[in-house]
Amino acid sequence: QVQLVESGGGLVQPGGSLRLSCAASGNLFFSNYNMAWYHQAPGKQRELVAVITTGGSTNYADSVKGRFAISRDNAKKTVYLQMNGLKSEDTAVYYCKAFLAARIYWGQGTQVTVSS
Repeated sequence: QVQLVESGGGLVQPGGSLRLSCAASGNLFFSNYNMAWYHQAPGKQRELVAVITTGGSTNYADSVKGRFAISRDNAKKTVYLQMNGLKSEDTAVYYCKAFLAARIYWGQGTQVTVSS
């Protein structure tokens, strides 16, 4: 059974930083999977924030370009999201996703709240 566990969320002031982690466990050959971070604000649909491929290529939503950075450590089976220059509109639950063809796994999410 595959499990993705996010951590690192919390309350931060505007302009602050957070680093989210998503650790994978179970029957998952981590390095074979593309990884992504999504967020979902109250009353809104879940949206893609950042993606990192098995080869290390990255892509970002326009709203976070230049502020967020996704990375992965295959040895630790972990994907990270470094979030800098946080804004109130970044407030959401952040989810990580592992995907390979039709195989998709989600974490349970971690809350990020940006407020003064």
